Amino acid sequence: MSEELLTTQEAAERLRLSVPTLARWRVQGSGPVYIKRGARVFYRPTDLDNFIQASARSQTRGEETHAR
Repeated sequence: MSEELLTTQEAAERLRLSVPTLARWRVQGSGPVYIKRGARVFYRPTDLDNFIQASARSQTRGEETHAR
């Protein structure tokens, strides 16, 4: 299985996030799966797609619907 690896900059652009946000999420363990090769960090496109899919929501937490 060979898949193109994206740099942090490329992943941030794809997710429409900043590089510092991805770095912070890596520390917190809350972002997409990543790969470390030495000091370098890479992301697989399928992992980014899975992260996006897992983040999909149909309603804001705590949002109440009021009939009018």
